[in-house]
Amino acid sequence: MPPAMTDLLDIWADHSPLAGHAPDQITVDFLLPTGIYIQMDVPREATFQHIKLLLWKQAQTFPLFPALGEMESHMFECVNQTAVHEELEDETRRLCDVRPFLPVLKLVTRNCSQAERLLDSKIGILIGKGLHELDGMNDQEVKDFRSKMSRISEERMQRLQMMTWTEWLRACFSPQLEPRIINDGLNDRSAHLKVIIHVDQSQDSASVKVPASCNAAELMELAVRKWLTTHGHEEEAWRGQYVLRVSHCMEFLCGDHALCEYKYIRTCMQAKESPHLTLVSSSTVKAMFEKEICAIGAVINRKSSNPPLPLPPKRRIPMQAQTCVWDVPSPFKIVLLKGSKVNAEETAKVQVRAGLFHGTELLCKPAVSSESNGRSEHTWKESTLEFEISVCDLPRMTRLCFAIYAVMDKVKKQKSTKNAHPNKYQTIRKAGKVHYPIAWVNTMVFDYKGQLKMGDIVLHCWSSFPDELEEMLNPIGTIQTNPYTENATALHINFLEYSPYPIIFPPFDKILEKAAEIAGASDCAPMGRGGKKFHIELKEIMERDPLSQLCENEKDLIWTLRYDCRENFPQSLPKLLLSVKWSKHEDMAQLQALLQIWPRLCPRDALELLDFNYPDQYVREYAVRCLYDMSNEELSQYLLQLVQVLRYEPYYDCALTHFLLERAQGNRKIGHFLFWHLRSEIHMPAVSVQFALMLEAYCRGSIPHIEVLKKQVEALSKLKSVNELIKLGTMKNARGKTKEAMLTKEAMMTCLRQSGYSETLSDLHSPLNPNVLLSGMNVEKCRYMDSKMKPLWIVYNNKLLAGDTLGIIFKNGDDLRQDMLTLQILRLMDLLWKEANLDLRIVPYGCLATGDRAGLIEVVSSADTIANIQLTSSNVAATAAFNKDALLNWLKERNSGDALDRAIEEFTLSCAGYCVATYVLGIGDRHSDNIMVRSTGQLFHIDFGHILGNFKSKFGIKRERVPFILTHDFIHVIQQGKTGYTEKFGSFRQYCEEAYLILRKNGNLFITLFALMLTAGLPELTSVKDIQYLKDSLALGKTDEEALKQFRQKFDEALRESWTTKVNWMAHNVAKDNRS
Repeated sequence: MPPAMTDLLDIWADHSPLAGHAPDQITVDFLLPTGIYIQMDVPREATFQHIKLLLWKQAQTFPLFPALGEMESHMFECVNQTAVHEELEDETRRLCDVRPFLPVLKLVTRNCSQAERLLDSKIGILIGKGLHELDGMNDQEVKDFRSKMSRISEERMQRLQMMTWTEWLRACFSPQLEPRIINDGLNDRSAHLKVIIHVDQSQDSASVKVPASCNAAELMELAVRKWLTTHGHEEEAWRGQYVLRVSHCMEFLCGDHALCEYKYIRTCMQAKESPHLTLVSSSTVKAMFEKEICAIGAVINRKSSNPPLPLPPKRRIPMQAQTCVWDVPSPFKIVLLKGSKVNAEETAKVQVRAGLFHGTELLCKPAVSSESNGRSEHTWKESTLEFEISVCDLPRMTRLCFAIYAVMDKVKKQKSTKNAHPNKYQTIRKAGKVHYPIAWVNTMVFDYKGQLKMGDIVLHCWSSFPDELEEMLNPIGTIQTNPYTENATALHINFLEYSPYPIIFPPFDKILEKAAEIAGASDCAPMGRGGKKFHIELKEIMERDPLSQLCENEKDLIWTLRYDCRENFPQSLPKLLLSVKWSKHEDMAQLQALLQIWPRLCPRDALELLDFNYPDQYVREYAVRCLYDMSNEELSQYLLQLVQVLRYEPYYDCALTHFLLERAQGNRKIGHFLFWHLRSEIHMPAVSVQFALMLEAYCRGSIPHIEVLKKQVEALSKLKSVNELIKLGTMKNARGKTKEAMLTKEAMMTCLRQSGYSETLSDLHSPLNPNVLLSGMNVEKCRYMDSKMKPLWIVYNNKLLAGDTLGIIFKNGDDLRQDMLTLQILRLMDLLWKEANLDLRIVPYGCLATGDRAGLIEVVSSADTIANIQLTSSNVAATAAFNKDALLNWLKERNSGDALDRAIEEFTLSCAGYCVATYVLGIGDRHSDNIMVRSTGQLFHIDFGHILGNFKSKFGIKRERVPFILTHDFIHVIQQGKTGYTEKFGSFRQYCEEAYLILRKNGNLFITLFALMLTAGLPELTSVKDIQYLKDSLALGKTDEEALKQFRQKFDEALRESWTTKVNWMAHNVAKDNRS
């Protein structure tokens, strides 16, 4: 690999005061397939199509030109910045965007259909992993999955070609709907609504007054008639010639929903503003549709027009003899062949521990090897590990988990800091010995086809351990081996051959036959119908939260009364599954038969079945069937978790993968976020191949979406370059202790104005909301923020609404996934409150992780931090935090009369919502720069770096002593500036208590959603202990009365201790004032 670029400002960098002036022409060496070498200057911003034309013209003057043949049968190849050969199939790309490692281009002959190669090239660039890497994998499971997905995707594209333009519009640009709230005053269907109607490509507008119950078609009829009347045209046959779009974004009002059901319309009604809608000619929409159909046709039609020659008919091969795993009574054994590159001290003895798991359940006692001496290479005398379970009883999803650890004498604490085994991870102390974990690795016992593994395999291990281990084993860890094989510890093992034939797990029909055989052999009817005493006990068990452990007696009771569970507690299926003895294939078969008649769960309850505790293939297929009942809005709400639980799927081809791809390819918005959730983690070795395969499958089934996403990826790459330019500039200036840091903003603006940047960063769909079209940047308003990672504050013009601007913060160097999770949970809380007829005016702004420690945050318009509001009202930073009038005065300056009353009500509701949310989620680091207020009165929190009770501390003392933020200046606003606990404050307290009880009713859902994120690698969500905070804050297991009493105590504590918050804020303001 060539050495890394140490200077970011290389020959490809644009003109800026920091970068100097990059030449317009670059000298490039061209290597031709005829063996001819040509050197010539080309424009650095030229496309490869243009460069090829220039080369062809020049090549005519060199020998062997006729041997080149047609120009279109060739393409360029280069070595890119990551030292990988890249085929430059997409010739619309520019030289300065590709940035070859060296200015050398090799002309190569295309060896297959240009359309196919171009598609492969685009997909590889888009997903951040070249498809040649997948092509080169010697893994039959990968090959089979890609082949199957390619076929499904092609069929999907052919179906899309048969769509009507209205069906396509509904799939790509349908608007968001909101649950109805009975008592919010917005569901009075007789109430009239003033709507401002614009016409696309026209400056004129008209207003129409319609009932809120009116649907889009009725509104459009009124609007068109008014428009034609006003503009003096004859009333032509307008029907079907227009569609209604939300003016500021690509959301078209489709379907028969009442206007008051659309989220945008409701937001306007709430703010007492008129909605703005635009009449768009159906011919404009049809042209967009036909453009996408052409993009599909360019690939699909060419592919089908050149079908491969049919293969000669295969001779019928007799079916290979197989052995059913249930016919193998032998105990399960494996042989340890050797361990290599084991990182242990010379004096240490090395052992291997192995366990068989089904989910988190240990199927039998772990097997332990003998001790081995040596340096990095180890073999074990007692190399055969025998497990106390028969092969016939191994569940289909059995995981074989290994831990390699060093055994050392327990010694006194050494003074030396040089310790090869720092006590960073969990250790086990036994008989005066200490066991230090070295590496772990997991593998499935059955392969993806259901065949028991046999023969030798090499497992490359992982060296980083999670906080919680099961006897040093890590069953929840990935079953993928470490791809960085060069330095990884390797464990060589052998799976014994119990039969001369392949041993397979029985197909589903055989499992049901087994269950019927057991039921037929039983003398009595299906177990169940327990007495009243047992029924009461069963009810108590079933009402427990998902974190509660079941004892063996309770598991036996649930299994005995499983038919009662089906009839009376169908939502208790997770607890029944935890009670099954998966190490007995007879019990497993009976469970599968029962699952066939189990009532379908609601999607929210079914989510729990996708947790790691429920690995059975058929259980997960049942859960996915339940998810099909989700609306697109509901699926979007839980998409983050559904992507994360893909990590729990041991095989690429599974029901959840198919479900996500099917729904994503059927709805553009879901497809957009699925793409980014997968793309943002493609760099993680444990999921890199799995997520790349899914991304490839999505792209092949959504060909028109590729160009849209490609534009976003390129724009983010440019923003990263700008951010690194600023970091480098501020670093150099800081070292030189000069005042040149002032130049960095000008450098940034100069850079953004460069054509190479402005073109890439213009005319794209916002990654935060794909229905918003960003035209160009408002460069004068762009800046970078002064925090450590120098986030970029980018201001865009809205392409669809003149004069409308949108702010986006680009972060590079911060992991936004925890913020993304917290905001998703806030969005869910908002939804649950609205479903219970309580709207607490939450502002869950957009946040999206887009790559390794990179992402975007939406800027909320017309808002400022509490700190800025306080500092503006006071000349002295130390006293600003104690000015209780500052916030109310700020709202009065921006609102008067009825608007002020509305703003105070908005503040009261939102303050109640965020008080409860921050308490339940244990959100820490709440200072006055992390709480903002909109000019309309809505209060909201930002920056969620500390959750689940992980509060900041200094000198071992917790800085935050209150359960949530409720200061006297907040109360001053709620009470409209009056003293004493007024009726308004009583209402505020009532809102808080009502909101808290609603969240309690949905406590299991919150626990499930956090549990599904356990393997995401978030710093403050690594073990079940972290989720325990939620159980405590929601007082699960207590009655509503007991929980409310606990909450009231916390509320009073927040009031009583609010002075401590003021002191913290004062310290923050002073520190901030000193920095500036």
